[in-house]
Amino acid sequence: MKFALMCLGSLGLSACAALPDRTLPAVNDTVAYQKLYPYYTELCAVSEIDKKPDFGAEIVSGGPGGHSVLYLNGVCRGKDSGYPRIELCNGSPGSDQGVGISANEHFSNANWVATEGRQFFFHGDLPPGAPLTRDAYAATQISAMDQGIYDGVVFHDTVFDGKPGDVSREAWKYEVSAGTDYAVDFGRSRYCARVPVSRAQMQSTVDALNTVNDPYREGQKTFEWNVFHDNCSHLTHKGVAATCEIPPWPQNQSLLEAAIDLPVPKNEFVDLMRRGNDTAIDDPVALYQDTAARQEILTYGRLPAEPGVLADVAPIVQQNEVYGTRVHLIFYDEMIFGQYQPEFDRILSDPAYSDLRLNLARFADIYRHADAGRRTLPDDLARLPEEDRVNFRAFYNAYYKALKEAEARLDMETRTLK
Repeated sequence: MKFALMCLGSLGLSACAALPDRTLPAVNDTVAYQKLYPYYTELCAVSEIDKKPDFGAEIVSGGPGGHSVLYLNGVCRGKDSGYPRIELCNGSPGSDQGVGISANEHFSNANWVATEGRQFFFHGDLPPGAPLTRDAYAATQISAMDQGIYDGVVFHDTVFDGKPGDVSREAWKYEVSAGTDYAVDFGRSRYCARVPVSRAQMQSTVDALNTVNDPYREGQKTFEWNVFHDNCSHLTHKGVAATCEIPPWPQNQSLLEAAIDLPVPKNEFVDLMRRGNDTAIDDPVALYQDTAARQEILTYGRLPAEPGVLADVAPIVQQNEVYGTRVHLIFYDEMIFGQYQPEFDRILSDPAYSDLRLNLARFADIYRHADAGRRTLPDDLARLPEEDRVNFRAFYNAYYKALKEAEARLDMETRTLK
């Protein structure tokens, strides 16, 4: 049986253009980043997959829409559940102490699974710069089985059609899902947006993702992947939106609405990078009128744009005996007036979106501008409708408290990196 590992599949998005892979310098040392931001989410748009024939399961590309995954630093797998559940790790997390979250159409009693460790989630057992041989590919599958990524997870019966008789059903799960749920870089290129969050925000993400899996775990529902209502980007968007960093995705859309406006992995990368870096934070009235920003400030005391939202781009392993390396990832955009391509190019060409020190320096300027342009409460109240003025008073104070605390964190972060 041929397996199409996809998030969006081939939707016939004629307004999208396939883009060649391109690379950036890696995000500053992950260890240094983690010292500043022990809790962070990393939403990744990953390319289509192109497995070479005549070795293991035959995988056909799910289309250039690609796949979306989410890495959560500071989160661990629930050890005693016998099913994919996650929880905050005990103590202060290390740089490789986290889980990678991936949805997969193969699953019937779960929406997602969790893979431990950023290194293994993205690189498997492969050392940096090493070629992907068939032996290394097989060794990583054994490590994944030892980790028990699919413990308690039931796959749809059709996944096992054509399984060789000498391969167990359990081993087949790991064979058909490599490069998608673990060892992502083996078969896909990726564009990731890292976003620092507080421990409280990460707890909200953990709770939101566990809630997604609950009805499948309890047998109330069977997971049926749906490109318009339940694709991989719906899941990763939900995980990030739980922090109030981005607005939640609209619920209960009609088929037409969902087809016109659906989360797409590469779009999500651009949207999150812009949200975390380019949202104007010098106008409390505008932030009050932005529902997600208002909730983030009031609930978590965080601004919608803060230092540390960085791009991390990595190509598929180039010396590769298992996967083809000419892979693509598309936007869902208007052909003539679409903004994603130029915004994507801007993000990848500006070092302040990938270099931690430059990013911190940029936000020092942003904070100085916000302080210099401060208006009085009466001035801001006069810009609002009468019905908003009572609630805005509390928000005004919360906003300037969040700004002051963000400035203090930035000062500490800058001194730490010196």
